[in-house]
Amino acid sequence: MALSLRDTGLLKTQAYINGQWVDADNGDTFDVVNPASGEVIAKVANVGAAETQRAIEAAEAAMASWKALAAKVRCDILEKWHDLVMENQEDLAMLLTTEQGKTLAEARGEIAYGASYIKWFSEEGKRVYGDILQQTPDRRGLVIKQPVGVVAGITPWNFPNGMITRKVAPALSVGCGFVLKPAAETPLSALALAELAERAGLPAGLFNIVPGLDAPAIGGELTSNPVVKKVTFTGSTPVGKLLMQQCAATAKRTSMELGGNAPVIVFDDADLDKAIQGALAAKYRNSGQTCICANRIMVQAGVYDEFVKRFSQHVDQFQIGDGLQAGTTHGPVITEKAAQGIHEKVQNAVAEGANLLTGGKISDKGTHFYEPTILTNVNRTMRVFKEEIFGPVAPIFKFETEQEAIDMANDTEFGLAAYFYTENMGRIFRVGEGLEYGMVGVNETAISSEVIPFGGVKESGQGREGSKYGLDDYLEIKYLCIGGLTQG
Repeated sequence: MALSLRDTGLLKTQAYINGQWVDADNGDTFDVVNPASGEVIAKVANVGAAETQRAIEAAEAAMASWKALAAKVRCDILEKWHDLVMENQEDLAMLLTTEQGKTLAEARGEIAYGASYIKWFSEEGKRVYGDILQQTPDRRGLVIKQPVGVVAGITPWNFPNGMITRKVAPALSVGCGFVLKPAAETPLSALALAELAERAGLPAGLFNIVPGLDAPAIGGELTSNPVVKKVTFTGSTPVGKLLMQQCAATAKRTSMELGGNAPVIVFDDADLDKAIQGALAAKYRNSGQTCICANRIMVQAGVYDEFVKRFSQHVDQFQIGDGLQAGTTHGPVITEKAAQGIHEKVQNAVAEGANLLTGGKISDKGTHFYEPTILTNVNRTMRVFKEEIFGPVAPIFKFETEQEAIDMANDTEFGLAAYFYTENMGRIFRVGEGLEYGMVGVNETAISSEVIPFGGVKESGQGREGSKYGLDDYLEIKYLCIGGLTQG
């Protein structure tokens, strides 16, 4: 399938190591497939541990002069990178939709979202402050911050642009080098970002991309190589735990944005129109394939029936199809296996007594398409309560009291994002403080942006991305004790 890009130079299929576009050592490639059509878009270099090692070495070498530059010089290059991303927004969105499946409108939004992190850290990178501590009359303590070192990043397929920029931009802004393994399903967006970074003037070796199917080999090199000082990962909790175990051998710093099981709680005093729109957006965006996606919708008994009625009327209007086609509201899920996994969870719920209000099967449009689904009469023993669905399935639970809602929401090992709707000010504080989550949306589900600290608690991970706190994971704090200051 030929991609219709204005700038064909953005379609890259080789690895990017030390500023060079290179094939795998053995010449091997893997197919990148359009999930909407099943067509092969491109054949991408399938690299392994040896190429990854060279990328790490290149990042270390490039860092020496990069970190010595004035912060303004580094950040001016990031500013140019941001501008180029936005100038090429349409092409980048076309690439993203074709390899990932989300609608073109959502893809355009993701490109702008990803660019916002480059812009933000092109500014925040100039604001790395230290301290002077007065200890005794003849002694001062100087606290400075320095780049942590070479950073390795592993990113997922659901946001193949935004998940990269919010890791790479802060690392580069403070002087680190970076080696990225993008998801094998969606490497083209990552490679296009590298092309634009090069055009912006980023020196060779600072940003390296190692695409490949052999995740254990690439990941093993990233986690075991002593040159890498930090690993940042977005993905599943089991893989995150494995990476942390592997990093322990060399005591690497890690930041992990892992699985979620987000509740949307609708109290009976909520603005129901806002709650329905918020829940729809949180549940079905990217066909339910987001880490902060609404996984469980919990509605108080007094408004439950009305909520379900009006919510389902909206879902019935959805149009699934190719994200590039006009009128499509929701695209495919990423793989046939993913669609089957979603269906198994729905079947489990129905077998245990759930009512299937709408949807509930793989669409006749293709094996990657799952119908937008609503389940009622669901309970806490079902898989749709316990597990991350990662698909367009909305189980709607009923609760009676405020404490019951908090207990239900917290009944999970995950703690990434939660949302609730109420007009009661006291309840806002009680519930907001009672929910065991890193991010809580109150009367709002569109909570993510470059200015907020994105991250979770419990088994949803560690560290924060974005905001002024987003630089912390890429900096080491060093204390200098300066003595002998007494005048003699």
